[in-house]
Amino acid sequence: MRSFFRTVGARGLAAGAACAALSGLLLLPADVAESADHLDPPTRTDAGFDTTPDIPADIADVFAWHSNGTTKIAMTFAGPVATTAPTYYDRDVLYKINVSTQAPGTSPEFVIKFRFGKGQGPNDWGVRIEGLPGVTGTLEGPVETTLTANGVKARVGLYDEPFFFDLIGFRETRSFGTIRIRNDRNFFDGQNDTALVLEIPDTNLGTIGSNLDVWGQTLRFGGNL
Repeated sequence: MRSFFRTVGARGLAAGAACAALSGLLLLPADVAESADHLDPPTRTDAGFDTTPDIPADIADVFAWHSNGTTKIAMTFAGPVATTAPTYYDRDVLYKINVSTQAPGTSPEFVIKFRFGKGQGPNDWGVRIEGLPGVTGTLEGPVETTLTANGVKARVGLYDEPFFFDLIGFRETRSFGTIRIRNDRNFFDGQNDTALVLEIPDTNLGTIGSNLDVWGQTLRFGGNL
């Protein structure tokens, strides 16, 4: 699956592709978002359907926005989970953030790839990032660390789940036919995601003041899900 979103003034599309899971949420400064993508496809990422769900490949959400001359992009995955749960780094999953700067918006000018690697210690994980706009070669370093190159900042680690949704109110709304959603009841409160976070100067993208289409993918090595 694959989804496309613009950072300003556009609605999402959907199309097929060979990847494990894909987010469908983007925070927009001037338009509505489409949906989130937790546990999708459910037959491979939801424990209710599969006793060994592919948690590391399950994208939760994609967020993108402009501010202060930079584009911020965050792709969350492996969540929501309890704060006591471990991070889900996996050497056999390729994470991709695709950025299209030109019409039609369905073929990326930039493909940013993330891979994890394991060190000697049980919690010794690193990340390799390639395809960063304006950066030659790869950017590598430990997780939970802000990595920088040519004005680009990148960080991978465990974060508080940023999405807000009243699941109880949603279910009550469907059952009773009246709006029961409240702004003081968040199903995602107190839960975590792992996230890939980028801050890219607009000059690196060549898109000062322009719209972008941004989408994420996960692909598992050894066979697509």
